Amino acid sequence: VRPATIEHELERHPGLADVLARRGHPAEVTGVALTGAVTVIAAGVVGIGLLLAMVHTDTGLARLDAGFARFGAERAAEASTDFLRATSLFGGTTGVVLIAILVGALEIRRTRTWAVAGFLGLAVGGQFVLSNLIKLFVGRARPDILPLTGFSGESFPSGHATAAAATFMALALLLGRGRSARAKAVLVAAAAGIAGAVAASRVLLGVHWFTDVLAGLLLGWLWFSVCSLVFGGRLLHFGAP
Repeated sequence: VRPATIEHELERHPGLADVLARRGHPAEVTGVALTGAVTVIAAGVVGIGLLLAMVHTDTGLARLDAGFARFGAERAAEASTDFLRATSLFGGTTGVVLIAILVGALEIRRTRTWAVAGFLGLAVGGQFVLSNLIKLFVGRARPDILPLTGFSGESFPSGHATAAAATFMALALLLGRGRSARAKAVLVAAAAGIAGAVAASRVLLGVHWFTDVLAGLLLGWLWFSVCSLVFGGRLLHFGAP
């Protein structure tokens, strides 16, 4: 369509011109971002609630728990166990804190944005508090088939899965600022892949049920959505209220 034709149609339909003008306005973009974030948060809450209901009634995905636990125990070998333990470290407290500090320092130096520190503090520190509170409330016992690594606390949700999901997606958001759409897609895929690998390692090491890690992933991504909403997310000015 030629520009002259578009201009003519906009003159004939001032209402359409007004709608198009608002589409690029910061307030409109903010509204879209807020709606998307709230939708993700609501979906995460519903998903965790459904998983908890399945656990209490031993229905749905909870019926897969014992099978996955036996699968890991029956196929455990020294080499695979060492690999799974190493993978699991990416969701451990020491691992996520050290990685967050390193990436945070690099991003503050690159962007000169001190809001990075607050964002990571909320994303990483908050998910620890949230997952441990839910653990105490639910009080689910750990698998007792063949634990292949150490653990502490209750089972639901997986703290490692929660930490990996929230932390690495937060890091992907930070590292993706100012980069191409392709680079951002790669970072998001890598973050999701690392979180998924950590979650799988906890099941195969026999220290979490399958539904535990699913809940942990949902909780971590839900908390990341909350933090990105508070700090402006991808569409808003980062660090703005």
